[in-house]
Amino acid sequence: MAACESYTNRSYLDALDKHVLVFDGAMGTSLQKMNLTDQDFGGKTLAGCNDCLILSAPHAVEAVHRSFLEVGADVIETNTFRANRLTLAEYGMADKTHEINQKAAALARRLAEEFTTLEKPRFVAGSIGPSGKLISTDDPQMSDVSFDELADIFKEQAKGLIEGGVDLLLIETSQDIQEVKACIIGIQEAFEETGKCIPIQAQVTLDVTGRMLLGTDISAALAILEGLPIDVIGLNCSTGPEHMRQSIKYLCENTSLPVSCIPNAGLPLNVNGEAVYPMKPAPFCEQLGEFVSQYGVRVIGGCCGTTPEHIKLLSEKLSQRPQKSVETISNAWLASPVEAVTIQQEPAPFLIGERLNSQGSKKFKNLLMKEDYDGMIDIAREQIAGGAHGLDVCVALTERSDESVLMENLVKKLSLEVPVPLIIDTTEPEVMEAALKKAPGKCLINSTNLEAGEEKARRVMTLVKKYNAALMMLTIDEHGMAKTADRKLEIARRLFELATNQFGLKPQDLVFDVLTFTLATGDPEYANSAIETLEGIRKIKAHLPGTHTSLGVSNVSFGLSQSARKVINSVFLYHAVKAGLDMAIVNPSHIKPYAEIDLEERQLAEDLIFNQQVDALSLLIQHFENVKTQSESSSSLVDEMGDLAAEERLRFKILRRHKAGVEEDIDEILNRDSTDSKAINAVKVLNEVLLPAMKEVGDKFGAGELILPFVLQSAEVMKKAVSHLEQFLERKQGVSKGKLVLATVYGDVHDIGKNLVKTILSNNGYSVTDLGKQVPAETIISEAVKEKADAIGLSALLVSTSKQMPLIVNELNRRGLQIPVLIGGAAINPRFGWRILKTDAGNYYPGGVFYCKDAFEGLSVMDALSDPGRRQALFDETTRKADHEHGIGSSRSAKPGLLNSGRKIKPAESIPNVTKWGVRVADQMPLQIVAKHLSLNELFRLSWGAKNAHGEEWEKIQVSFKARLQELLVDAEKNEWLQPKAVYGYWPALSDGDDLVLFDPESLGSDNPVEIERFSFPRQIGGEGLCLADYFLPIGSKKMDVVALQVVTVGEMASQRFAELEAKNEYMDAFFLHGFSVQMAEATADYIHKHIRQELNLQPGQGLRYSWGYPAIPELSDHQKVFNLLPVEKMLNMHLTSAYQLVPEQSTAAIIVHHPDAKYFNIGVNRLDQLLK
Repeated sequence: MAACESYTNRSYLDALDKHVLVFDGAMGTSLQKMNLTDQDFGGKTLAGCNDCLILSAPHAVEAVHRSFLEVGADVIETNTFRANRLTLAEYGMADKTHEINQKAAALARRLAEEFTTLEKPRFVAGSIGPSGKLISTDDPQMSDVSFDELADIFKEQAKGLIEGGVDLLLIETSQDIQEVKACIIGIQEAFEETGKCIPIQAQVTLDVTGRMLLGTDISAALAILEGLPIDVIGLNCSTGPEHMRQSIKYLCENTSLPVSCIPNAGLPLNVNGEAVYPMKPAPFCEQLGEFVSQYGVRVIGGCCGTTPEHIKLLSEKLSQRPQKSVETISNAWLASPVEAVTIQQEPAPFLIGERLNSQGSKKFKNLLMKEDYDGMIDIAREQIAGGAHGLDVCVALTERSDESVLMENLVKKLSLEVPVPLIIDTTEPEVMEAALKKAPGKCLINSTNLEAGEEKARRVMTLVKKYNAALMMLTIDEHGMAKTADRKLEIARRLFELATNQFGLKPQDLVFDVLTFTLATGDPEYANSAIETLEGIRKIKAHLPGTHTSLGVSNVSFGLSQSARKVINSVFLYHAVKAGLDMAIVNPSHIKPYAEIDLEERQLAEDLIFNQQVDALSLLIQHFENVKTQSESSSSLVDEMGDLAAEERLRFKILRRHKAGVEEDIDEILNRDSTDSKAINAVKVLNEVLLPAMKEVGDKFGAGELILPFVLQSAEVMKKAVSHLEQFLERKQGVSKGKLVLATVYGDVHDIGKNLVKTILSNNGYSVTDLGKQVPAETIISEAVKEKADAIGLSALLVSTSKQMPLIVNELNRRGLQIPVLIGGAAINPRFGWRILKTDAGNYYPGGVFYCKDAFEGLSVMDALSDPGRRQALFDETTRKADHEHGIGSSRSAKPGLLNSGRKIKPAESIPNVTKWGVRVADQMPLQIVAKHLSLNELFRLSWGAKNAHGEEWEKIQVSFKARLQELLVDAEKNEWLQPKAVYGYWPALSDGDDLVLFDPESLGSDNPVEIERFSFPRQIGGEGLCLADYFLPIGSKKMDVVALQVVTVGEMASQRFAELEAKNEYMDAFFLHGFSVQMAEATADYIHKHIRQELNLQPGQGLRYSWGYPAIPELSDHQKVFNLLPVEKMLNMHLTSAYQLVPEQSTAAIIVHHPDAKYFNIGVNRLDQLLK
């Protein structure tokens, strides 16, 4: 967000819009080399006060400025890094604050103008360093200054710099994110008082782990600062460029602001009591050059240890270089003081813990009355452990009038103790501001509305803008609470326009509480209120794009029994999320997964929610009169487990989050008569029961069937089981077989898989250094080097966090390290490992990347790596598979990383004749005919899990599976839960470079056919340089080419049937049905594909089908373009998720290419998305 609505001087930004700018180097380093005396400083008491030299020895400061201007620096910084009232007071110079800053700025201004030419203007940055305090801590000495006092301190310094003539204000080397906020607000006050407004550049400093001094990571720093009035954001000091790479890359990819990078000349070494900065100009310039060319950094320069030689090389190589265009990711963030959390959770919703609320929790209220902050922190931690992504904080008490004081105290405590964002729940603007001055993170204000008109809402929005918070707004206006969907949208639109048009708030920072009313009264006025709420969510999401929705879910059931409320809340939350709900204020322990709710109770709840029966309320009350609150009680679970074997009981308990009796089940298995030892049987329990069960939990989470709290509860059961098993695993004694550094990658909080690897390897003779979860790449690499690790183990549960793995491999490769990397987790597979083995530089990573499906495969890989005779064979086998995956055969010796412009594909000798352009619908397909297109090998081996069966075992399995297949086909046909349908069509098309352009058939008679859609396809790196567009005639051809598109599905009833079986605990039947329905979707696609080939009169083998998400066309967002061309939603009742996945799951979309030379290939470019397919 810009620092000013109207700049009085924006020349710095104008230059930055055109090209890269180079800052000067280290003022302190240069001054130190001058061997200044006490006299130079103005006396012994001022020795060491560099900022005071402007009064006592301005020639020294001038000499440093000249040294950098002479070698080409575009920007020089004033010698005012510590020239604030607090630090100057240490030298008795506080009263000189304004004079020092004004004179330092004026000196730099004079010199900049002296060196300015028409071709190369020079600029002055007013340097503002830290105050010396750490306001975010609770240290009595470091935090003994208020937010307002800090803002005033920085205002004073800024005024002096502005009046001295600086072109921009530079906040640098910031270590406390709350201080940065105070500084920015102080600068804004200086603008108001001086009547001048210039750009602000804010830079934080990170240590080698990628965090500020108080733990703030780069994601939190960006979320907190980006919405404040600054023009440039970046990093400086602390480390050299080598440790900034990942954080700089993150900034460039996630902000639209220009990014600055001003590192030290490497990490300092202490040599003879002095700090020596080891990085020479050439490697320093080379790394910053990479940041500019690869990531799009716009401002570079040098901090501690950098000399005119460093800046001279930067200026010669990089100054005046045109800016690189960078695509950034736009997301909606809240942040704690240490990390950012996206509002757009996958799967939704963002869960807001509701128990720190004096209006809703008796326990919390009692603790608040006693000011028992430790007890309140315990409640906060319990909610986080239960899966809350943020915490609602309400401290209003009728018994006390000091709400602001209570809010300040609690927010301060929470900011120091919990890693999640805070939701400030109050109606009083004064309390909101008190909280925002204490909270270092980016908070959500809950809430405002239009009940009393716009005046109060305007006050709240002013605060939200000033402190960069997000804002929750209730759909209430002067006429009361909105009860219909249209009224909810009407009020939301009015609030939206006020917030965005008049206060400049971003849509992604706005959350609308759509309001829901209790269904417990039986009042006809509210009978449809839940329906209106759900429709209100849909309307707001559709008409106010980018905004978010929230609900206090439990309101819908207020007044009913606890047992009824749990069911109604759970069912309502499920449907609200389907409607587009982003955030829910809810107690996760009072929510049950939709698929686990008794079918009768689910129906009763839905009858009430959707007003499907006149007597729905009375029937529901009657049903729950005799139902205990603990519907998930031990006795009910025992009944459900029935006579299951101990192995099945263990699996069931992990899936259903039930700890009781886990140890007894394990003991029962291990105490059976067996020829194997307990140690061997313990390994089998881990490998064949516990690991598959936890993977099933992960799969359900990824599919959106479980919310995070349930995954965590299953993990607790798993931990308990593993802990009991550990005593039976044989620990091999003797010398360590090797050392593994193990971590869950940054952004991922799941560590069950990692912990299992640690258990297995440490019990088999290996030393394991466990770095924990959410570990930054730099920490992993540094610790591996420090520990002299034989291998690095990386774990990730989520697709999004798996992207850290190729980043780490690339960084290891860039540093010339050869440490083997073992990867595992629910989100990845062997192909992922083969893909990331190939680095961005084009070579295979010398250390090797090895996918391990479980802890035991990890042990096997470590054993092979530890054996010189097997190590090379393992690497050769992996690279052979990677060759096949990348489609490059033996081409690894080719020059790496260069984009092959592609061979010339000869035009097809004949273009298919299309009798009628446009769309076709196939809504009735004989099930038995479609089934003939099933690939039984894929169904039996991949979907039904018989991939390792061979010989006689395979023959038996085939007989059993074929019988089950026939049963499923008969049942599907009889009960109509498989309904194969398709839409497809033909369009005239031509290629335009890497694009395929589709034209309106009705415009073909004109000289300028009308373009109706354009697909941009990636081009292959290496190999033949192929691109899908190559197979079509180019723009300018005398005739049109032809392209076919198809979308098929077997309908949503298959998913419903699967859910019903799961709800009945018929997991095996559900497993077989799911695999069958997915493969029937593929069969439907093959059936339609064959039909298209026949319609186009293509020869055998001609007309390949490419599906999005696969190597040649990895971009799933193209699904939206297909939906624009084909009536998918109307005719097939399908839709797309926010990530462009097809729903129902049992569906596919594809493009058919008729060219006879078309073949499948792997693009190998911009690979992060492709890596995860």
